[in-house]
Amino acid sequence: MERLEKVNSFQEFVQIFSQFGNEMVEFAHLSGDRQNDLKDEKKKAKMAAARAVLEKCTMMLLTASKTCLRHPNCESAHKNKEGVFDRMKVALDKVIEIVTDCKPNGETDISSVSIFTGIKEFKMNIEALRENLYFQSKENLSVTLEVILERTEDFTDSAYTSHEHRERILELSTQARMELQQLISVWIQAQSKKTKSIAEELELSILKISHSLNELKKELHSTATQLAADLLKYHADHVVLKALKLTGVEGNLEALAEYACKLSEQKEQLVETCRLLRHISGTEPMEITCIHAEETFQVTGQQIISAAETLTLHPSSKIAKENLDVFCEAWESQISDMSTLLREISDFNVLLFKIILIFLLSQKNNANLKSLKPDKPDSEEQAKIVKLGLKLGLLTSDADCEIEKWEDQENEIVQYGRNMSSMAYSLYLFTRGEGPLKTSQDLIHQLEVCLLKDDDKLMLLLEINKLIPLCHQLQTVTKTSLQNKVFLKVDKCITKTRSMMALLVQLLSLCYKLLKKLQMENNGWVSVTNKDSMDGKI
Repeated sequence: MERLEKVNSFQEFVQIFSQFGNEMVEFAHLSGDRQNDLKDEKKKAKMAAARAVLEKCTMMLLTASKTCLRHPNCESAHKNKEGVFDRMKVALDKVIEIVTDCKPNGETDISSVSIFTGIKEFKMNIEALRENLYFQSKENLSVTLEVILERTEDFTDSAYTSHEHRERILELSTQARMELQQLISVWIQAQSKKTKSIAEELELSILKISHSLNELKKELHSTATQLAADLLKYHADHVVLKALKLTGVEGNLEALAEYACKLSEQKEQLVETCRLLRHISGTEPMEITCIHAEETFQVTGQQIISAAETLTLHPSSKIAKENLDVFCEAWESQISDMSTLLREISDFNVLLFKIILIFLLSQKNNANLKSLKPDKPDSEEQAKIVKLGLKLGLLTSDADCEIEKWEDQENEIVQYGRNMSSMAYSLYLFTRGEGPLKTSQDLIHQLEVCLLKDDDKLMLLLEINKLIPLCHQLQTVTKTSLQNKVFLKVDKCITKTRSMMALLVQLLSLCYKLLKKLQMENNGWVSVTNKDSMDGKI
């Protein structure tokens, strides 16, 4: 590649590029095998991103170098070629870093910039107070929350965030600060008073700030995904790219400046949107994919402009036109990849919701349900089970192979989840002693909304009931002290969690089947009603 960067003739370029191409093919196979061997999903995602850059840049390198050789005195052609080489060098360094497991000095972990990751770690810290009131300092907890809320400025400072979303994010941030101050106040009391009432108050404070942060996550997720969807829809026809191509072959420098400015604006929108999606992506591999998309738009946008400038200065140049086409295709490809990424982020969060929903529904079969009141101690146990469901939602990777079995049913299940979101949230608030459901009868009535027949209810509840002992077993294992047997404890936790995930996947399939059955019965009832109505008219 270094030799290619210095070539001065077509003959020399063809000879070296042929050798370079053969080496790149071999490199692609080797790095692909290495990627498949990696166990760390984060490293695997980094390797995939680096390989994608190298693959796409190889074609760019060919046309950019040929354009530079054809127009050796064109500054924009040289700038275009240098951009390709620079990106490939960075990608190669990234591959070296992964295979040698050596991180360059000063590089920070990308998880530190994700709001969702920060919230997850913060919640783990406050939940640890249940077991140890001296686990950490109050100052550290306050600083951690402030760092999280400071990162939300990426949303509130964005010119593309709507006024409603901005106000809601600021409101929830203020609420989270207030909830933390309340928690710290109760925490101080709990350190000096070991009473049941103080313990219950601490538990409630933990639940309240967790709820506030969950609401903040929902608002950030809604803001980012809505912005991304609108932006992708708006730029789906690639009007600016088409205009730049036409401007180039016409040699219109004035129009080039206008459309280059428009592409730069579009690039900034996409870069900022990728940054917001990274905050709410939910997993480290998807965070890395967001960063890759952000970098690709940033670099490719500049390269399209330099390629368009070269064509505008040499409107009859076939190689300059071909070069611009290659970079425009790379841009369009990244737009398509971003659309896929947005869908994956949305699907991941919907899947989390489904898991939480099933845990909430499982409360209906609790033997003490009818006597349950939000202000009784039993409600704390319900809340703990719900929180356990929240945590388990982050462990879906172990069930990936099972989830593929019902992937073709995804649209119907997603719609089912959305239709029941209001009910699920009402049930969640009930476990905390809040919301519209005030009594156990209100709760039972809400659960009857499912409208399943008795036999179907029994079948569903029998399956759901299997979750409860598994939850208790997992809680027992996590709380049991096994000195010098840490790995045994971890292994037991993983085994129990996998069992729960497998059961959840089965439940989702059952929910889907019952949903289809219910839809068929409802459609049949509508048909009969319509027929009777027509008979009456006749």
